[in-house]
Amino acid sequence: MGELPIHVIKNRDTWTKYSPNWIEPGRKSWETSDITWGIWGVREADVHALGDLEQWRGKDAIELGCGTGYVSAWLHKIGMNPTGVDITPAQLESARTFQKEFGIEYPLIEGSAESVPLPDASFDLAISEYGASIWCDPYAWIPEASRLLRPGGTLVFLRNSTISILCTPDVGHAKPELVRDLFGLHRVEYDAESVEFHLPPGPMIRLLRESGFEVEDLIDIQPPADAEETRFDYITLDWSKRWPAEEIWRARKRG
Repeated sequence: MGELPIHVIKNRDTWTKYSPNWIEPGRKSWETSDITWGIWGVREADVHALGDLEQWRGKDAIELGCGTGYVSAWLHKIGMNPTGVDITPAQLESARTFQKEFGIEYPLIEGSAESVPLPDASFDLAISEYGASIWCDPYAWIPEASRLLRPGGTLVFLRNSTISILCTPDVGHAKPELVRDLFGLHRVEYDAESVEFHLPPGPMIRLLRESGFEVEDLIDIQPPADAEETRFDYITLDWSKRWPAEEIWRARKRG
């Protein structure tokens, strides 16, 4: 893999520690055929981030920052040929365990989503749900996603919404007021052990266009009516009913 940037090493170490806490949530996600998004489990059928699922049958997908691999498993269930990429060996080991447990096999590659050891123009869909979308530098992983996609290919990623980041202090949950500056927002370190990346919409749109994409949609995620509090302490249901805690981007690579 060559010399890794310090933020990649930090995040790999952090997710090595986190990985045991994601085994059971990962198993629950593998057990279902429904594609859902984010901490509120919003159904793909309600947000249509991927559009008509039939269009993806037989197509090739790459999941950037796949973790326990449940998104790739969902794509496999709708007839796609997924490949998962993740920098953390412990997460990939969980994904391999689930592949054996559920009888679904697809390639898993240890590597950074900022520099994937695969050929150009190999995939029709690049996808990230809280993987590369927040743990990798967008100025590296967005161009890399473009490189990996065929002309006309689609990029779909879910991340924390910009407003949620602006309202979330370094310690504690999101507030009903702004606590962080928008200008200069990019690299966010809540602690010394990990690094997140949160680019505002304006710079993100410019980066996507410079990387060969046309933005097709930006979906603000609202919790379903029957949603309950999550296990995450950085956000509350009451806050998320007023403002989106998450957003899904969809962009198409120019032909």
